[in-house]
Amino acid sequence: MFDSHHHVLDMSSHMYKTSSESDLGRAIDEDYESKSCTETTDAPFSDDKDPNQGPTKKGYHRHTQRQIQEMEAFFKQCPHPDDKQRKELSRELGLEPLQIKFWFQNKRTQMKAQHERHENSNLKAENEKLHAENNRYKEALSNATCPKCGGPVALGEMSFDEQHLRIENARLREEIDRISSHSNNHVPSRSLDLGVGAQSSMVGEMYGGSDLLRSLPVPADADKPMIVELAVAAMEELTRLAQAGDPLWVPSNHITEILNEDEYLRTFPRRIGPKPLGLRSEASRESVVVIMNHINLVDIFMDVNKWSTAFCGIVSRAFTLEVLSTGVAGNYNGALQVMSAEFQVPSPLVPTRENYFVRYCKQHPDGIWAVVDVSLDNLRPSTISRSRRRPSGCLIQQLPNGYSKVTWIEHVEVDNRAVHDLYRPLVNSSIAFGAKRWVATLDRQCERLASSMASIVPSGVLCVIISPEGKERMLKLTERMVMSFCAGVGASTAHVWTTLSETGCDDVRVMTRKSMDDPGSPPGIVLCAATSFWLPVPPNRVFDFLRDQNSRSEWDILSNGGQVQELAHIENGGDPGNCVSLLRVKSANSNQSNMLILQESCTDCTGSYVVYAPVDVVTMNVVLNGADPDYVALLPSGFAILPDGPGSNEGPILDVGSGGSLLTVAFQILVDSVPTAKLSLGSVATVNSLIKCTVEKIKVAVINEGT
Repeated sequence: MFDSHHHVLDMSSHMYKTSSESDLGRAIDEDYESKSCTETTDAPFSDDKDPNQGPTKKGYHRHTQRQIQEMEAFFKQCPHPDDKQRKELSRELGLEPLQIKFWFQNKRTQMKAQHERHENSNLKAENEKLHAENNRYKEALSNATCPKCGGPVALGEMSFDEQHLRIENARLREEIDRISSHSNNHVPSRSLDLGVGAQSSMVGEMYGGSDLLRSLPVPADADKPMIVELAVAAMEELTRLAQAGDPLWVPSNHITEILNEDEYLRTFPRRIGPKPLGLRSEASRESVVVIMNHINLVDIFMDVNKWSTAFCGIVSRAFTLEVLSTGVAGNYNGALQVMSAEFQVPSPLVPTRENYFVRYCKQHPDGIWAVVDVSLDNLRPSTISRSRRRPSGCLIQQLPNGYSKVTWIEHVEVDNRAVHDLYRPLVNSSIAFGAKRWVATLDRQCERLASSMASIVPSGVLCVIISPEGKERMLKLTERMVMSFCAGVGASTAHVWTTLSETGCDDVRVMTRKSMDDPGSPPGIVLCAATSFWLPVPPNRVFDFLRDQNSRSEWDILSNGGQVQELAHIENGGDPGNCVSLLRVKSANSNQSNMLILQESCTDCTGSYVVYAPVDVVTMNVVLNGADPDYVALLPSGFAILPDGPGSNEGPILDVGSGGSLLTVAFQILVDSVPTAKLSLGSVATVNSLIKCTVEKIKVAVINEGT
């Protein structure tokens, strides 16, 4: 039914300032409050403060008169103290080395500003003198006469000031043209003309929204001492939360432990302040032993690219805005960085959670490392935040066998009122964004990495032998495929979804993107479509059905009912559902007899994915022979399967929340190979029909299978 459309639908789902004084945080070895003997003002988020009032930046500790005098005297002798001198001063004055460092840094900035003001004053006086002299010359020239004819002198040259302004204007115009040209070549347009006259409408576009995450402010120098103190206090709170028991933590049916909020407020009365109006608390704790040493784990958490890759199902986008400290040379002890991140559930029906926070890493005694996040909402522009992070993160305990025990704390305050009713039980239970999902994802990713490094060479049922190098390239390609799927299926603020209400299918949402210079995606107009719905079947059964090549013909329309064979299989962990497969579709249509499907399936106790993309035989052979997979054009499609709430089981299915599944189906389709082409409503209608038909086939198949 779809071959008759004038467009060739290529079925698949898309995609996809460092401080010069880098040793900030190097000397944070002890909790700040236990050593400080400074006078204090109110905490930056004091309980006495009205949460509706504007932010304040005067909440950090102030130095005593004696401390200031001592540092002033030292500054006259040595304005750039080294580590040893700062530590010595910290012991004498009862301050943290970081506070010493920031005082001297701010003092140098102050002295520099005073010097610049003095220089500016001198330059201004000199400029006024030159202007007066210039005016005298102009007046003299205006009264001058030509010695030959006695007439006025013609001034053919423009003044120096005018020439300077014209040169500067030309330079600025050139810069604007250059930036505009760069933007036109790399930034997709915000809308596409559907080209259907009066019936045309606007389809949302990926990366068409305002990018708040990138526009968040870089902390000013005056803010950095407060950020340091907030990070130190957050580290102490995280450590105590990770090690505390009852009554601070209480057991729960669907999550191992949840936080007793009343006890928390008594234990930590003056941390980042009272909960803002309209936000609800979510706090959970979970532990897991993973197949990875502490060094590699810390490296993942402190490298924003590795972190967002490992947790791509949870972290839709993340940026490091400024590195305040790289830590001690050779490791991340004392590392401090300001970040922004967007956290998601793989469905367009659940709003993302945007956070602006500081991340601090510290090595504790007995081989324990800790990484903590805490929101910096007081430094943000005056906007109302829908989410903020109280101290959250993990403790990593090194084990003798090279493994690590990770204890995760996730403590946030959010506004969940915009969550769709279908996902509300899951989100409110803290499963969707809680500690259990973080550690389950971490455990699965550690197993995947361990599997990729294993020396066992997989072989397929049809003698497709994969070398170790080919296995590495294949896993790298599928990693990018899964990342692309996760990045395009959620409700990121970078996406502009359009609901196809006019088609009678309210839950199908579409958006477009122009693929031009991305070597990992085919050029042209890509139409993304997604829908989420409930199934009265447990998640594990839905997952097994969708990943099984033998049942693919029951839902995959583009396979045309052909037989699907697995040519190669790579295991990615202990669960048989965690694997990468290379599939071939045997179809009666000779044009599709060589069609291959690259698929990765992964599952844990909090959710599952089945992601796939069509590839041709020649391209796959090149990858298996060691070529760079980043240049393979993919449009991944797939499924995200989540439990419908706490207590999912194999028992009788009565209603939403009693053991069913939340299934998100997402397709990405190349509707035109020319990036500048217009998108027709016919293409949108075809994709809408395709996704509706797929959904109906899945519903019939899995429900009938369960009865």
